[in-house]
Amino acid sequence: MSSRKTIPIQPVGEEEPTPYSTPCEGSEPYVLMVLGDSMEPEFEEGEVIVIEPDGVVEDGSYVVAYHDDEYIFRQLIQRDGRWFLHPLNERYPTVEVDGIEVAKGVVTQKKRPGRRDSHKRYV
Repeated sequence: MSSRKTIPIQPVGEEEPTPYSTPCEGSEPYVLMVLGDSMEPEFEEGEVIVIEPDGVVEDGSYVVAYHDDEYIFRQLIQRDGRWFLHPLNERYPTVEVDGIEVAKGVVTQKKRPGRRDSHKRYV
């Protein structure tokens, strides 16, 4: 199993904006780079995923979720009325969650940086 990488997500303070920063609405799409191998083979390390915070969450959606005081990228699945965060790599555990409220955004597409032919949409 690869070592776990954590990137802290910190709230923006009341600082003056710089020329390189812009205010971002909470409902605007954003991108993240996939780190680690927990979502292989569908998502490889280094790929960029686009997350829609207001996207429709349903059984089978790929989501960024808040679980155990951290953000995690997994597939949200429902089985027998219960919800789970499921990694695609079987070396990682599937964890049960209280409901779809843990999902903070839905993955709508992915792309391999530097490759025009490597692009896929999910909704």
